[in-house]
Amino acid sequence: MNRKTLGLVAAIVGVVPLLIGSSAYREENSRGGNGSNKRIVVAAFGDWPYSQALLNSAPLLLNSINSDPNVRLVIHVGDIHSGSMPCTGIGLSPVPKTSVPEWNKWIFDIFGQFNAPLVYTPGDNEWTDCHKTKEFTSGAPMNELAAVRGLFFPQPGVTLGGLKKNVMSQARAFDPRFPADAKFVENVVWEESSVVFVTLNLPGSNNDGLPWLGGSATVPGNYPFPPSPFLNEEARKQEVAERGAANLRWLDAAFDQAEQDGARGVLIAIQADMWDPAAAVPGGDGLDGYDEFVQELARRVKAFGGPVLLINGDSHVFEADKPLSAAFYADPTTVGDFHKLGYAVENLNRITVQGSTNKPAEWVRITIDPRTEAVFTWENVVYCDGTNTACFP
Repeated sequence: MNRKTLGLVAAIVGVVPLLIGSSAYREENSRGGNGSNKRIVVAAFGDWPYSQALLNSAPLLLNSINSDPNVRLVIHVGDIHSGSMPCTGIGLSPVPKTSVPEWNKWIFDIFGQFNAPLVYTPGDNEWTDCHKTKEFTSGAPMNELAAVRGLFFPQPGVTLGGLKKNVMSQARAFDPRFPADAKFVENVVWEESSVVFVTLNLPGSNNDGLPWLGGSATVPGNYPFPPSPFLNEEARKQEVAERGAANLRWLDAAFDQAEQDGARGVLIAIQADMWDPAAAVPGGDGLDGYDEFVQELARRVKAFGGPVLLINGDSHVFEADKPLSAAFYADPTTVGDFHKLGYAVENLNRITVQGSTNKPAEWVRITIDPRTEAVFTWENVVYCDGTNTACFP
């Protein structure tokens, strides 16, 4: 275990002796240590794939990313199928005829074909929204999340992808005062090239803020799983409260480590677009479910002072902006200071990745160079421009 990884454990759990000598927490990076100032490239994408055609065209994305010799890490920011496809984890009912039961497993297998380590954070389509009619009421959210965790996080603290990387999972480094945090295998943190990376399970649909099946405690039909523990307001509110508290503790632990180590930057990966204007209009999902997180994010980013990059998906159209800046608040095309901060934070940049159903199909190439003032720069890489019917039939 290197010194910085040990320090991160200490910052999170406050009990270093519990983890000394545990290989699960050793940071092994064959292409540069996490304390180096080495320039690295990260490939980021999300909301992919949304159809069988996009799944079939996976080699185009794989070849595009794998052919870049500088890519050290791949990040998928959630939604591995569309919001009009059934969930295929542990469903409530027999799998609808319109679904592909093997879908999640196929995505898992594709993730393993990327050369670099791949880090994935779940989106709302694969668990939060599985109760919705448009997803064929195919699953109970907590059942589906359990299925996602079991498939995509079989070894907490080990990434997916061809080259595995050891990271710190909240499930293995939680504060013992909060034992419920042990379930969050999907929340990970690591440090590389003087940047602290952190992922958090923060999905769209107003952060699971919408009642499951209207809050009903009963579900029509003959289901193999009893609905009452899963599809009621009490269960949903408990889920939101536990995950929200765990996310705040994990976010704070990441910034604590960045400050302790004098990191040059922080990179945060989540699914939700917490400033999506479409969600803020009447009839939209709403954005108030993110208020507490955004307020803590703003506080920590401002106190940190250095460059912070937030990557999210959810709203499907590429955007690069500063969602806590004074200019963003003043722009009439945005939702402004929706989360009620009352002050601006200028050192947060945000990237919303392009959704796979929008032309052109692309991923974001993020260059991290801790020797530069900005630390983070980015560009889009098109792997299907729309003329190839394999991507857009």
